[in-house]
Amino acid sequence: MEKTVQLKAETRQQTGSKASAKLRKQGLIPAILYGHKQEPAAITLDAHDFMLQLHHGQRLMDVKIDKKSQKVLVKDLQYDPLGKEIIHADLMRVDITEKVTVTVPIELKGTPKGAEEGGIIIQHTDHLEVECQVASIPESIAVSVKNMIVGDTLHASNIQLPEDVRLISDPAMLMVSCSVVIAAKTTEDIEAETPVAPEVIGEAERAKKETTEEEPSP
Repeated sequence: MEKTVQLKAETRQQTGSKASAKLRKQGLIPAILYGHKQEPAAITLDAHDFMLQLHHGQRLMDVKIDKKSQKVLVKDLQYDPLGKEIIHADLMRVDITEKVTVTVPIELKGTPKGAEEGGIIIQHTDHLEVECQVASIPESIAVSVKNMIVGDTLHASNIQLPEDVRLISDPAMLMVSCSVVIAAKTTEDIEAETPVAPEVIGEAERAKKETTEEEPSP
């Protein structure tokens, strides 16, 4: 079971891009809390505390708003154009026993057998969408690639999931492949492989050449 972390939050009265930008300058992250047939609530979270918990892999948290604690799941995060800072968070109210659909990161393990043939592992996607109880959300799903040889592929249906975790992603979705990557040819390589075309002499050049060859030496 994921450890639950408690964060303090405050209700925000103003919404909109300008108000949100002002909050972020104050070290706060605007967020929306929804779910369980209750009205959505606009709140703010302390940016430092919230990002610290995310850094430690926490997604299940207790948020205390106006002396009332609510268990929430981090459902979605919005980042700035550079992908560095969180500018908004979506939090969903949950019950510890209910089932939810979540996105879980994939963690590749091992060195493929295909590496001996020059093969490398190509990860086509780094996550899976699964359904499980809130109390059983895995931090990540380990995928062993050590038995893969050149030409092998792993699809979502091939991934072994923890007990009581059900796959929601398309079973045919390509996850990992082992391939030999052929380096792209440089301009120099292409020029070296291009045969030299025979010299073509035009009529004027040919006549001039023949005239020069017929002139007697002085």
